[in-house]
Amino acid sequence: MNFKKNSIFSKSSKTLPPQEQVLHGGVLAVWGSPGSGKTTVATKIAKYLADKKKNVILLLCDMTAPMLPCICPPSELECEKSLGSILAAPHVNESLVKYHMITHKKMNHLTILGMLKGENEYSYTPFYETQAKELIDSLRKIAPFIVIDCGSYIANDVLSAVALMNSDAILRLANCDLKSISYLSSQLSTLQSAGLDFDKQYKCASNIKANHSIDHMSGAMGSLTFKFPHSSEIEQQYLEGNLFADLTLKDSREFRREIEKIVKEVFG
Repeated sequence: MNFKKNSIFSKSSKTLPPQEQVLHGGVLAVWGSPGSGKTTVATKIAKYLADKKKNVILLLCDMTAPMLPCICPPSELECEKSLGSILAAPHVNESLVKYHMITHKKMNHLTILGMLKGENEYSYTPFYETQAKELIDSLRKIAPFIVIDCGSYIANDVLSAVALMNSDAILRLANCDLKSISYLSSQLSTLQSAGLDFDKQYKCASNIKANHSIDHMSGAMGSLTFKFPHSSEIEQQYLEGNLFADLTLKDSREFRREIEKIVKEVFG
Protein backbone atom coordinates (compact mmCIF):
# COMPACT_ATOMS: atom_id res chain seq x y z
CA MET A 1 0.00 0.00 0.00
CA ASN A 2 1.41 3.37 -0.99
CA PHE A 3 0.74 6.58 0.93
CA LYS A 4 -0.93 8.43 -1.94
CA LYS A 5 -1.59 7.43 -5.51
CA ASN A 6 0.43 9.32 -8.11
CA SER A 7 2.45 11.13 -5.45
CA ILE A 8 6.11 11.27 -4.47
CA PHE A 9 5.39 8.36 -2.14
CA SER A 10 4.37 6.01 -4.95
CA LYS A 11 6.63 3.03 -5.38
CA SER A 12 8.51 2.39 -8.55
CA SER A 13 7.06 -0.28 -10.80
CA LYS A 14 10.36 -2.10 -10.43
CA THR A 15 10.77 -3.68 -7.00
CA LEU A 16 14.25 -3.20 -5.60
CA PRO A 17 16.01 -5.85 -3.56
CA PRO A 18 15.57 -5.29 0.20
CA GLN A 19 19.13 -4.02 0.66
CA GLU A 20 18.64 -1.43 -2.07
CA GLN A 21 15.12 -0.36 -1.20
CA VAL A 22 14.78 3.41 -0.95
CA LEU A 23 12.73 4.91 1.88
CA HIS A 24 10.69 7.89 0.74
CA GLY A 25 9.30 9.20 4.01
CA GLY A 26 5.88 10.38 5.15
CA VAL A 27 3.71 10.72 8.25
CA LEU A 28 2.83 7.56 10.20
CA ALA A 29 0.29 7.68 13.04
CA VAL A 30 0.37 4.86 15.63
CA TRP A 31 -3.03 4.43 17.32
CA GLY A 32 -5.01 1.79 19.14
CA SER A 33 -6.67 0.71 22.34
CA PRO A 34 -5.29 1.73 25.75
CA GLY A 35 -2.27 -0.34 26.76
CA SER A 36 -1.77 -1.80 23.29
CA GLY A 37 1.86 -0.66 23.05
CA LYS A 38 1.42 2.44 20.88
CA THR A 39 4.27 4.38 22.47
CA THR A 40 6.60 1.38 22.41
CA VAL A 41 5.98 0.67 18.72
CA ALA A 42 6.19 4.35 17.72
CA THR A 43 9.45 4.80 19.64
CA LYS A 44 11.04 1.66 18.20
CA ILE A 45 10.11 2.72 14.64
CA ALA A 46 11.65 6.17 15.22
CA LYS A 47 14.79 4.57 16.64
CA TYR A 48 15.08 2.20 13.68
CA LEU A 49 14.95 5.14 11.24
CA ALA A 50 17.43 7.20 13.28
CA ASP A 51 19.84 4.26 13.41
CA LYS A 52 19.62 4.18 9.59
CA LYS A 53 20.61 7.88 9.62
CA LYS A 54 17.18 9.03 8.49
CA ASN A 55 16.00 12.35 9.94
CA VAL A 56 12.90 11.50 11.95
CA ILE A 57 10.60 13.38 14.32
CA LEU A 58 8.75 11.50 17.06
CA LEU A 59 5.60 13.34 18.16
CA LEU A 60 4.08 12.21 21.47
CA CYS A 61 0.45 13.37 21.58
CA ASP A 62 -0.62 12.20 25.03
CA MET A 63 -1.21 15.18 27.34
CA THR A 64 -3.08 13.37 30.10
CA ALA A 65 -0.06 11.19 30.91
CA PRO A 66 2.95 12.85 29.22
CA MET A 67 5.11 10.18 27.59
CA LEU A 68 8.32 12.20 27.17
CA PRO A 69 9.63 11.25 30.64
CA CYS A 70 8.56 7.63 30.04
CA ILE A 71 10.57 6.85 26.90
CA CYS A 72 14.13 7.72 27.94
CA PRO A 73 16.16 9.15 30.83
CA PRO A 74 16.14 13.00 30.90
CA SER A 75 19.94 12.98 30.77
CA GLU A 76 19.78 11.65 27.18
CA LEU A 77 17.92 14.72 25.93
CA GLU A 78 19.65 17.94 24.89
CA CYS A 79 17.10 20.21 26.61
CA GLU A 80 13.65 20.38 28.16
CA LYS A 81 11.10 22.04 25.91
CA SER A 82 7.41 21.30 25.71
CA LEU A 83 4.96 20.52 22.95
CA GLY A 84 2.47 22.56 24.96
CA SER A 85 4.38 25.77 24.23
CA ILE A 86 3.96 25.14 20.50
CA LEU A 87 0.24 24.48 20.60
CA ALA A 88 -0.38 27.41 22.93
CA ALA A 89 0.68 29.83 20.17
CA PRO A 90 -2.09 31.48 18.10
CA HIS A 91 -0.47 30.01 14.99
CA VAL A 92 2.15 27.29 14.58
CA ASN A 93 4.94 27.70 12.04
CA GLU A 94 8.15 25.93 11.12
CA SER A 95 10.41 28.24 13.14
CA LEU A 96 8.36 27.80 16.31
CA VAL A 97 8.42 24.01 15.98
CA LYS A 98 12.17 23.90 15.32
CA TYR A 99 12.86 26.01 18.42
CA HIS A 100 10.98 23.55 20.67
CA MET A 101 12.26 20.28 19.19
CA ILE A 102 14.39 18.15 21.51
CA THR A 103 17.38 16.29 20.09
CA HIS A 104 18.45 12.94 21.48
CA LYS A 105 22.12 13.10 22.53
CA LYS A 106 22.95 9.62 21.25
CA MET A 107 20.96 9.81 18.01
CA ASN A 108 21.58 12.99 16.04
CA HIS A 109 18.95 12.08 13.44
CA LEU A 110 16.15 11.89 16.02
CA THR A 111 14.16 14.81 17.44
CA ILE A 112 11.22 14.56 19.82
CA LEU A 113 8.17 16.63 20.69
CA GLY A 114 6.11 15.91 23.78
CA MET A 115 4.85 17.11 27.13
CA LEU A 116 7.22 17.36 30.09
CA LYS A 117 6.97 15.60 33.45
CA GLY A 118 4.30 17.17 35.64
CA GLU A 119 2.46 18.85 32.77
CA ASN A 120 -1.05 18.09 31.59
CA GLU A 121 -3.59 19.40 29.11
CA TYR A 122 -4.48 22.27 31.46
CA SER A 123 -0.88 23.52 31.82
CA TYR A 124 -1.30 25.66 28.71
CA THR A 125 -4.04 27.66 27.04
CA PRO A 126 -6.45 25.54 24.97
CA PHE A 127 -5.57 24.82 21.35
CA TYR A 128 -7.79 23.94 18.44
CA GLU A 129 -7.80 22.02 15.19
CA THR A 130 -6.04 24.90 13.40
CA GLN A 131 -2.90 24.69 15.54
CA ALA A 132 -2.84 20.90 15.32
CA LYS A 133 -3.02 20.97 11.51
CA GLU A 134 -0.36 23.67 11.33
CA LEU A 135 1.89 21.52 13.52
CA ILE A 136 1.58 18.48 11.23
CA ASP A 137 2.17 20.67 8.16
CA SER A 138 5.27 22.18 9.78
CA LEU A 139 6.67 18.76 10.68
CA ARG A 140 6.39 17.68 7.03
CA LYS A 141 8.62 20.62 6.05
CA ILE A 142 11.25 19.89 8.70
CA ALA A 143 11.91 16.14 8.34
CA PRO A 144 11.09 13.43 5.80
CA PHE A 145 9.97 10.90 8.44
CA ILE A 146 7.30 11.70 11.04
CA VAL A 147 6.14 9.10 13.58
CA ILE A 148 3.17 10.12 15.75
CA ASP A 149 2.26 8.34 18.97
CA CYS A 150 -1.48 9.07 19.24
CA GLY A 151 -3.61 8.94 22.35
CA SER A 152 -6.36 6.34 22.46
CA TYR A 153 -9.25 8.65 23.32
CA ILE A 154 -9.53 10.58 20.08
CA ALA A 155 -12.98 12.02 20.81
CA ASN A 156 -11.40 14.30 23.43
CA ASP A 157 -7.91 14.56 21.94
CA VAL A 158 -7.72 17.15 19.17
CA LEU A 159 -4.07 16.52 18.29
CA SER A 160 -4.44 12.75 18.00
CA ALA A 161 -7.63 13.08 15.95
CA VAL A 162 -5.98 15.55 13.56
CA ALA A 163 -2.92 13.30 13.31
CA LEU A 164 -5.09 10.35 12.28
CA MET A 165 -6.93 12.39 9.67
CA ASN A 166 -3.80 14.02 8.22
CA SER A 167 -1.32 11.14 8.35
CA ASP A 168 -0.30 9.15 5.30
CA ALA A 169 -0.66 5.79 7.05
CA ILE A 170 -1.97 4.44 10.35
CA LEU A 171 -0.88 1.50 12.47
CA ARG A 172 -3.98 0.37 14.38
CA LEU A 173 -2.97 -1.73 17.38
CA ALA A 174 -5.00 -4.06 19.57
CA ASN A 175 -4.07 -6.56 22.26
CA CYS A 176 -5.25 -10.15 22.09
CA ASP A 177 -8.20 -9.65 24.41
CA LEU A 178 -11.87 -8.88 23.92
CA LYS A 179 -11.74 -5.55 25.76
CA SER A 180 -9.07 -4.22 23.39
CA ILE A 181 -10.98 -5.36 20.32
CA SER A 182 -14.23 -3.99 21.72
CA TYR A 183 -12.59 -0.61 22.27
CA LEU A 184 -11.51 -0.39 18.64
CA SER A 185 -14.97 -1.28 17.35
CA SER A 186 -16.49 1.38 19.61
CA GLN A 187 -14.39 4.06 17.89
CA LEU A 188 -15.30 3.14 14.31
CA SER A 189 -18.44 5.29 14.13
CA THR A 190 -16.44 8.33 15.28
CA LEU A 191 -13.75 7.68 12.69
CA GLN A 192 -16.29 7.06 9.94
CA SER A 193 -18.20 10.25 10.68
CA ALA A 194 -14.93 12.17 10.57
CA GLY A 195 -14.24 10.77 7.10
CA LEU A 196 -11.13 8.75 7.90
CA ASP A 197 -9.65 6.90 4.92
CA PHE A 198 -9.64 3.32 6.20
CA ASP A 199 -7.54 2.18 3.26
CA LYS A 200 -4.47 3.79 4.80
CA GLN A 201 -4.53 1.75 8.00
CA TYR A 202 -2.57 -1.37 8.88
CA LYS A 203 -4.23 -3.63 11.46
CA CYS A 204 -1.83 -5.01 14.05
CA ALA A 205 -1.99 -7.53 16.87
CA SER A 206 0.16 -6.46 19.80
CA ASN A 207 1.94 -8.13 22.71
CA ILE A 208 1.12 -11.65 21.53
CA LYS A 209 2.07 -14.34 24.04
CA ALA A 210 2.55 -18.06 23.44
CA ASN A 211 -0.85 -18.96 24.91
CA HIS A 212 -2.74 -16.41 22.82
CA SER A 213 -4.91 -17.32 19.88
CA ILE A 214 -5.34 -14.44 17.46
CA ASP A 215 -8.03 -16.12 15.35
CA HIS A 216 -10.76 -14.14 17.12
CA MET A 217 -8.83 -10.93 16.39
CA SER A 218 -8.73 -11.67 12.70
CA GLY A 219 -12.45 -12.36 12.79
CA ALA A 220 -13.23 -9.09 14.53
CA MET A 221 -10.69 -6.80 12.84
CA GLY A 222 -10.15 -8.43 9.48
CA SER A 223 -6.79 -9.53 8.19
CA LEU A 224 -3.82 -8.53 10.37
CA THR A 225 -0.83 -7.03 8.58
CA PHE A 226 1.66 -7.02 11.46
CA LYS A 227 1.92 -9.11 14.61
CA PHE A 228 4.02 -7.94 17.55
CA PRO A 229 5.08 -10.75 19.88
CA HIS A 230 5.54 -10.23 23.60
CA SER A 231 9.13 -9.50 24.58
CA SER A 232 10.31 -9.53 28.19
CA GLU A 233 13.22 -7.29 27.18
CA ILE A 234 10.88 -4.65 25.73
CA GLU A 235 8.60 -4.92 28.76
CA GLN A 236 11.59 -4.22 31.01
CA GLN A 237 12.66 -1.26 28.88
CA TYR A 238 9.14 0.16 29.12
CA LEU A 239 9.09 -0.23 32.90
CA GLU A 240 12.49 1.46 33.15
CA GLY A 241 11.56 4.29 30.78
CA ASN A 242 14.34 3.38 28.39
CA LEU A 243 12.65 2.58 25.06
CA PHE A 244 15.52 3.88 22.91
CA ALA A 245 17.78 1.12 24.21
CA ASP A 246 18.92 -1.53 21.74
CA LEU A 247 17.16 -4.87 21.56
CA THR A 248 19.71 -7.62 22.12
CA LEU A 249 17.90 -10.65 23.51
CA LYS A 250 16.57 -13.57 21.52
CA ASP A 251 12.96 -12.98 22.58
CA SER A 252 13.06 -9.56 20.87
CA ARG A 253 14.19 -10.91 17.50
CA GLU A 254 10.72 -11.28 15.97
CA PHE A 255 9.66 -7.86 17.27
CA ARG A 256 12.69 -6.31 15.51
CA ARG A 257 11.71 -8.05 12.30
CA GLU A 258 8.19 -6.61 12.48
CA ILE A 259 9.57 -3.09 12.95
CA GLU A 260 11.80 -3.55 9.92
CA LYS A 261 8.86 -4.85 7.88
CA ILE A 262 6.74 -1.86 8.89
CA VAL A 263 9.39 0.65 7.86
CA LYS A 264 9.86 -0.99 4.47
CA GLU A 265 6.12 -1.36 3.84
CA VAL A 266 4.99 2.05 5.08
CA PHE A 267 7.91 4.27 4.13
CA GLY A 268 9.14 2.36 1.10
